[in-house]
Amino acid sequence: MTDTPRTVMCSRYGKELPALEKPPMPGAQGEKIFAQVSRQAWEEWQELQTMLINEKHLKLMDPDARKYLSEQMWRYFNNESVDRAEGFIPQNDS
Repeated sequence: MTDTPRTVMCSRYGKELPALEKPPMPGAQGEKIFAQVSRQAWEEWQELQTMLINEKHLKLMDPDARKYLSEQMWRYFNNESVDRAEGFIPQNDS
């Protein structure tokens, strides 16, 4: 008997996709992500978050920076426009 991977109706992509294996952070926000965000969307957000932190020189000890990232994260997961670093060109993996 094989275990079927858990799926979620992804808020970003609007379809059933493979889910995260566990909440990515503690608390209600982590549970909400676990229930509504696919593994694919979470991994893409991680890349975007890293770019925002680096390009905008965010300091994660700053509560305003954490609030900004949280707002951007939910905008991304809800398919709304998010900030991009000016002049940033994503790498082409091919």
